[in-house]
Amino acid sequence: MKSLLYALAFAVAAVTVAPAQATGRLDKIKSTGEIAIGYRDSAIPFSYLDDHQKSVGYSMDICQGIVDALQKDLNIPHIKVKLIPVVGSTRIPLIANGTIDLSCGPDTNNAQRQTQVSFAPTTYVSATRFVALKSSHLDKLSDFKGKTVVSVSGSTNLKWLTEANAKEDLGMRIIAAPDHSDAFQTVASGRASAFFMDDILLAGLVANSHDPHDWVISRKAFTVEPYGIIEPKGDPQFKAAVDQAVAAMMKDGKIEVLYKKWFTQPIPPRNVNLNWPMSAELKKVIAHPTDSPDPADYR
Repeated sequence: MKSLLYALAFAVAAVTVAPAQATGRLDKIKSTGEIAIGYRDSAIPFSYLDDHQKSVGYSMDICQGIVDALQKDLNIPHIKVKLIPVVGSTRIPLIANGTIDLSCGPDTNNAQRQTQVSFAPTTYVSATRFVALKSSHLDKLSDFKGKTVVSVSGSTNLKWLTEANAKEDLGMRIIAAPDHSDAFQTVASGRASAFFMDDILLAGLVANSHDPHDWVISRKAFTVEPYGIIEPKGDPQFKAAVDQAVAAMMKDGKIEVLYKKWFTQPIPPRNVNLNWPMSAELKKVIAHPTDSPDPADYR
């Protein structure tokens, strides 16, 4: 596993001791007093809009913690947060072209994406599963031969599903939905047999559906999905400052507090409790922060 601890200790020292010499995003944030954050509108409980159309969630709270740390590191009285909506297909391009400084949502860290962007230390470990109506009696991947299924455009789940379809010669028709709520509705309306996505996102959609008892999430996990806040590539000082902020929240217990808030307590908009205990995999990375894209490091 690639550990961040030594790199963070060295790189962050340069940021915190001499913030006036910062370059790249840190310099921009200090001069403008503003940071641009990408958010999702339906990725419960990571980043979504509540019943007041306010962006809330586990990832959004982590990003606020990052903003607070940057404000202290840069020795400025206030950093204004500019919120910009993103979807799976736009978050990485918007980071790369400078429109947003961080993407705060359920963002899977993998080797392919790391060629375009960087990731903060992993703050959640998920897995690809599918959700379907119980009445469909679907259980294993081979049950989908010749059926229509859906995933989200720009997601690692869609990439895996496309590859599995070809490899297993399943002949599935795969729909790419723009976001999670649209994909879930595609199944609810009968236009697709199942929605393949990260299990916790499926659990959030089911818990907030009209009748959660109508749905089933597959027992089998098909992939491992480590989540991290997306950062720009090629800006080591900004990455060091962001990574140190996340590592500090892990060390002082803030991440565990936020986890309990969003995964084991009632959350808006319907005060539903997901009852999703912290996994052994996540406890492992909280104890030993890493930005590794390798799924094997999380098993």
